[in-house]
Amino acid sequence: MSIDNFATFRVAACDLNGQMRGKRMPASYFASLNDDTVRMPLSVLNVDIKGADIEDSPLLFETGDADGIMRPTSRGPVPLPWLDSEQPLVPMQMYFEDGTPFYGDARHALGRVLERYSQRGWQVVAATELEFTLVDDSGKQLRHVRDPRNRRRMDASEILSLSQMDAFDPFLSALYEACEAMGIEAQTTTSEAGVGQFEITLNHQEAMRAADDTWLFKSLIRGLAYRFDCAATFMAKPFMQDSGNGMHMHFSVLDADGNNIFNDGGPKGTDTLRHAIGGCLAAMQGSTLIFAPHANSYARMTPGAHAPTAICWAYENRTAAIRVPGGSPKARRIEHRVAGGDINPYLSFAAILGAALVGIEDKMEPGDPLTGSAYGQDLPQLATDWTHAVDLFEADHMMPRIFEAKLIRNLVQTKRQEIVVMGEIDESEHWKTYLDKV
Repeated sequence: MSIDNFATFRVAACDLNGQMRGKRMPASYFASLNDDTVRMPLSVLNVDIKGADIEDSPLLFETGDADGIMRPTSRGPVPLPWLDSEQPLVPMQMYFEDGTPFYGDARHALGRVLERYSQRGWQVVAATELEFTLVDDSGKQLRHVRDPRNRRRMDASEILSLSQMDAFDPFLSALYEACEAMGIEAQTTTSEAGVGQFEITLNHQEAMRAADDTWLFKSLIRGLAYRFDCAATFMAKPFMQDSGNGMHMHFSVLDADGNNIFNDGGPKGTDTLRHAIGGCLAAMQGSTLIFAPHANSYARMTPGAHAPTAICWAYENRTAAIRVPGGSPKARRIEHRVAGGDINPYLSFAAILGAALVGIEDKMEPGDPLTGSAYGQDLPQLATDWTHAVDLFEADHMMPRIFEAKLIRNLVQTKRQEIVVMGEIDESEHWKTYLDKV
């Protein structure tokens, strides 16, 4: 899109918590975006969930809190339909003064993983299914959303209910229009198990574009909902009695000729598929922090509550953490079902795709596929609390094969500070921190 008719525009990069950090700028600055004139402190991408600097961070001592250079990604500019004024967003990435990528930039972390696929002549194709919940945040406590038709508070889940979609048709119709304007290819919408909960599937496409879409889509949902007298959240567990919000990622890998390397012409898939699954399973416990990055995330990580917590895989089994869907062999793919809706899309994509590539490199075997429900079986589990997840992520031997050591350090320090910060807030008040952020 052109920004000729806009007085101002925004630039933003993604911090470790998936937040947009950036500036509003006059339109006259747009022509110089590629001239390394946009600068922000490197540390701004590694702040905590409340936007505070990390105390005693080595990053500050290493750089003296120096500025980094912001450069446009291949994505922007995109409109922001939820704003009253028309001002596009140009997504950016952070670089050091010498032009090397900043290790604390989450999008660069995914780029490093995808470059390793590219070196093999491969391209990753990915898509996400995102669950979110419409809520009423107008009072002292978070409450279920009201039915727009009669203003009565909703009190029951409506799995695959067309009636519930009818109730929120103006919002959902505006959402599809906004997605089209932003270049986000939204596919199907379903009503899910939680009260006021929906799932929207985004289109399969090149993995970086899919991650970009997911990041932008989350901001769109949260911003647009306020135009319809409610709020929207991707919190992993907005209500303890309801199903939580997840983010399922589907991916396959194409070779230089466009052939799916997971496809063996039949229902089981290739050895490469199984090795990729083996890598995902081997890294899953150590990656718990990526898939459950916040205090509220662990309320969702309860066995039997629609959130896969057992480390296992299966064909066509939604209780497993890794599912290989059925259908045409040409579309053979991996569905990674662990992450909450509150994740940073770039870090989540990097963790999943990086683990899969390690599995392929090491020819990791995933073991036999699960039969029956994973909920009632004695299986290895993900970390069940935040502190343990941080410790596992820091110590896991596979993480340095996926992420740069300094990014691992920065994320660990960020989360340890957040553990202290959120520990000083009553759990019933956590939603006030997370509602509009995750």
